[in-house]
Amino acid sequence: MSEIGAFSVEKTCGEARAASLTTAHGEIKTPVFMPVGTKATVKAMLPEELTDLGAQIILGNTYHLHLRPGEKTIKELGGLHKFMNWNQPILTDSGGFQVFSLSGLRKITDEGVDFKSHIDGASYFISPEKSMEIQMDLGADIIMAFDECPPYPATSGVVSEASERTLRWLRRSKEAMTRKESLLFGIVQGGLEESSRRKSLEQITSVDLPGYALGGLSVGEPIEMMHDLVRVIGPEMPKDKPRYLMGVGTPLDLVLMVDSGIDMFDCVMPTRTARNGTLYTWQGKISIKRSEYKNDPNPLDPECGCYTCKNYSKAYLRHLFTSGEILSARLHTIHNLSFYINLMSRIREEILQGTWDEFKRFCLDRFSK
Repeated sequence: MSEIGAFSVEKTCGEARAASLTTAHGEIKTPVFMPVGTKATVKAMLPEELTDLGAQIILGNTYHLHLRPGEKTIKELGGLHKFMNWNQPILTDSGGFQVFSLSGLRKITDEGVDFKSHIDGASYFISPEKSMEIQMDLGADIIMAFDECPPYPATSGVVSEASERTLRWLRRSKEAMTRKESLLFGIVQGGLEESSRRKSLEQITSVDLPGYALGGLSVGEPIEMMHDLVRVIGPEMPKDKPRYLMGVGTPLDLVLMVDSGIDMFDCVMPTRTARNGTLYTWQGKISIKRSEYKNDPNPLDPECGCYTCKNYSKAYLRHLFTSGEILSARLHTIHNLSFYINLMSRIREEILQGTWDEFKRFCLDRFSK
């Protein structure tokens, strides 16, 4: 296996890239979608099922795991991989987004963030150093630097202050990193203006790191604004490092953002919408609760080979959902994650074959409806 942190771009089509990143728990082939395992579990899924679907890496949440069961408990039990029985790469976010989304429950200073738990109101403090300590105790393969995510909308002054603090916190995060098996990624902030994003990009990439992410997007802004911004900023990120767009998105988002040079994605959307009865297919998005599916004997997606589509009808899936059965969440999540993971695998193959432009047009036609 290559050295930990090795990143190689194998093929490009325009800005779209097929690449590979080596971590302590294996190589990641990109473009890649990371299922979200917020509390050390991808909801409704067994780890073995995720492996069978082709998941290469999952995401854990620093904030939630710090509150419960606590990183020291997880470390004593052998680290996050052993704790949740997942032997492939894990990325942990810094906890910054969750802390800042608490709004009235937190106070930000240059030193860090004081906040109250959403669970029981207990007081906590996270600094860049503490965030690194938590993530190192968890044993993540990719660790995200502690950053400040400004709200949307926000004034230029608020955005600028958050970006400057993010830079200072990145330097402290890097200084606090002592675990050689983990890769530290920096997070570019800067709001929705190209000039402020470029400034943050220049600042963050001045700190030499194994990879970089775009944060502070998909936080309530019109989706077209996010697309337009990443279309400009994505290609300007370092070409020899992995590029990660945090918290995005729909199948259409993934296609457009791969075309803007992004390599890595995560989002709760496929698992959350699955539990709410919304399924992604090659024919478009389906709301399984609709009455038209009550007697439909057909599979959810005739172009999908997942366990759900091979074995169950739309009528049965609708029955499970309207009856509130646990199996509904299981079967829907299997399908949605399979769809996302297979989409990314297909995208990678099309880039390697040099047929990305044709496949992109095909996807835009299917997903724009």
